[in-house]
Formats: sequence, C-alpha cells, structure tokens
Amino acid sequence: MPEKTFKIEVITPERTVLTQEVVSLIVPAMEGQLGIMADHAPLIAELIIGEIWFRCPNGEVIRLATSGGFLEVRENTTRILVDTAERAEEIDVVRAEEARKRAEARLRSREEGVDLARAEAALKRAIVRLKVAKGE
Repeated sequence: MPEKTFKIEVITPERTVLTQEVVSLIVPAMEGQLGIMADHAPLIAELIIGEIWFRCPNGEVIRLATSGGFLEVRENTTRILVDTAERAEEIDVVRAEEARKRAEARLRSREEGVDLARAEAALKRAIVRLKVAKGE
C-alpha cells in the first residue's frame, strides 16, 4: 500500500523553490525540529536557520538550507515561506566557506561596532549551507 502524501510549497520573496508531493517533512522550528506527515492538524510555526528535509514517494530524501521564516499546514498542504532556501546543487561551496570564515573572524575580532547577533546568524547560515552542499 503506497504511503500517503501531501503537497509542500517552498517560497522565497524571489521565487517558488519547489512545489512537490512528499511523504514526510522535517523543518527547523523555533521550538525544535518539527515533523509533518499527511493529514497533519492545522499549524503555523516560526522557522529558524537550518535544514529542511523531505522524503519523496520514491524514497528520495531532499535537503534544503534555509535562513528562517514561517510554515503553515492546512488541508494537506504545507507552505513554507522563508527568506532563502537553496538545494544542495545551488549552493556555491567556495562562497559559503568564505562567508563562514568572515563570520568567524568578526566574532573573534571583538571590535567595537561588530553586531554579534548578525555575525552569529551569518555563521549559522554558512555552516548550514556547507552541510547541505556536502550532504553531511
């Protein structure tokens, strides 16, 4: 018997990253990892920097790097509205590595005027992008 599926939409301000039928979904919610499956109760949740994982009906697992946003589950459709979302093949590993090094340098510098929260967020985004790109 085939597994039940539901529709997900991943949308950024610039584009619709994907619209697809999936079997399960894991997102980085503010309260921790949140799992969604078909027939989930209606829900709205805030997302943080992290990885979105979903499993397709054929068993393939796809991962996206995201920088946070919101998720809405309603009527077997999950809409994920995020600032950014990138598939592994879209990530420029060299650029992500450079962003990681810059963020680490800003955090180490302790210079006056360095926005530590912004530097920490940049470091988290770079680490997630590298993790997704490398399939770790």
